[in-house]
Amino acid sequence: MTNWLRNGWPTLAIMLGASVWGMIWYPLRMLNALGVTGTAASALTSAAGCLFVLLVRHRALKTVRWHWLLPALALAAGITNLGFVWGSIHGEVMRVLLLFYLTPAWTALFAHFILHERVTWSGAGLAALSLAGAMTMLWSPQLGLPVPGNLAEWAGLAGGMGFAMSNVLILKTSRVLPEMKPEMRTATIFGGAAIFSACASLFEAMPAPPTGAHLGTAALLVLGLGFLLASNNMLVQYGLARVPANRASIIMLFEIVVTALSAWLFAGESPGPREWAGGACIVLASALSSWVHRTKALPPDPANQDAGLDADRDADLGADRKDAKNRSRAMV
Repeated sequence: MTNWLRNGWPTLAIMLGASVWGMIWYPLRMLNALGVTGTAASALTSAAGCLFVLLVRHRALKTVRWHWLLPALALAAGITNLGFVWGSIHGEVMRVLLLFYLTPAWTALFAHFILHERVTWSGAGLAALSLAGAMTMLWSPQLGLPVPGNLAEWAGLAGGMGFAMSNVLILKTSRVLPEMKPEMRTATIFGGAAIFSACASLFEAMPAPPTGAHLGTAALLVLGLGFLLASNNMLVQYGLARVPANRASIIMLFEIVVTALSAWLFAGESPGPREWAGGACIVLASALSSWVHRTKALPPDPANQDAGLDADRDADLGADRKDAKNRSRAMV
């Protein structure tokens, strides 16, 4: 029983985190209905999340060192956050999320140029599968071209590209700045999202701001979302640090299930056959991507006792674990 609990809590932590990300669109739409635009909601909730992390983990500030990777990570996180928030408020939630999840294609491309990883046939095939899913989902007889049909879907696509870039930069940062605490990377992500969204809000028309009781409700929602998302980020990091990266990536796909159910229950959105077919390709590509990474991390033949190979294996597994520990996002 004790072993089951020890092994089950990290998995549960990841599933809870995925569930939060799968339902976060609903309180965002509530904020929008109160008069807080998507860009403003993104800026305010991200700032609240950043402040929460800095207050709780202020001792980790001393581990921060200046490097160009930090503003790059902040910018990528800002695009990720704003793309998801704005897209989920103004578009069809499920389509926006599936476009967001085209990460196998973008990750392979970014990792090649930034991490100097060789693009393998399996990686190229998974990227092609996820893109084929997107084309299936987006094609329509009226438009013909398989491209996003509105600004919300373009925002979801851009957010997914930012998410892939964030994951690559998090890994790069963990290698270049190994002494920097993971909490400070989280604070960088939230801070970058807050600054980027604040700048974007200058270009979005602001409706009449909430007043009276609505102002108090909006303020509580902003603070509550900031606290929830910062706590959720750290909860997921707890799980990722204790679950193999390949298994964690598959568990994270639970977010799509929660999003589909919540969109059906709260927004009356029912995906059609093309959405289901395209979404299945995207989910399959993400799941197979995890399996491919697991296969690459398998230890060598036990008959091979070469010390140098064992050392390389341990280093690779350590890097994979560190990557899993630090890979998280500031969603909102």
